[in-house]
Amino acid sequence: MDYKAKLLTGAKELGIELADKELNSFINYMEILQSWNQKMNLTALDTPEEIVIKHFLDSLSCVKGMNLRGDEKVIDVGTGAGFPGIPLKIIYPNLRLTLLDSLQKRIKFLKHLGDELGLNNLEFIHGRAEDYGQSSDYREQYDYALARAVASLNVLSEYTLPFLRVGGVFLSQRGSSVKEDIINSQDAVDNLGGEIYDMLNINLPYSNAERNLVIIDKVSNTPTKYPRRAGKPNKRPL
Repeated sequence: MDYKAKLLTGAKELGIELADKELNSFINYMEILQSWNQKMNLTALDTPEEIVIKHFLDSLSCVKGMNLRGDEKVIDVGTGAGFPGIPLKIIYPNLRLTLLDSLQKRIKFLKHLGDELGLNNLEFIHGRAEDYGQSSDYREQYDYALARAVASLNVLSEYTLPFLRVGGVFLSQRGSSVKEDIINSQDAVDNLGGEIYDMLNINLPYSNAERNLVIIDKVSNTPTKYPRRAGKPNKRPL
């Protein structure tokens, strides 16, 4: 089975029917990613099959924890090469998506990608989550915050929960140590105005890797002292 067929059937297993336009967008995304990856380190996964399974399908699995109308305001924190935000934007083109990353070269790539794929309602932020989480333009403005497993859950919660309005949802994609991670993050989540709602085990098509989706509801306003200044959440986790 070639990578296009795996993308189509894998998405279908996740409950998503890809139209021709969406399939073409993913193929273009892959080609642009591979091209830029030769000039800068965007991803260690570079073959079509790896990108389809571990980037595209893994990103699309977030829909299992989302209840989307399709026009929600979403922030992807530490988006890297656009995951999981851009794949979700391809299938829900009216999402109002903000992509935040601390490296300027990634933002440059994402702007080019957005133009090439013809995506609208995209905002690109070069900076630290700790700084923008204290900005009135971004603080408690979002319906969903997304983050892949780039840090422990207690640290990620301090990065993301300040962006969410009360009633919003933080989705964190986690691996096999998810139960321990949830236990260790409980106090941090509570202090930040969140409540761990659920943990979904995700059957990622064509992969034996354990994937989980932690769903955290924003139930009260985040105290103004959070997030702490840049670097503090990682050095001294809550």
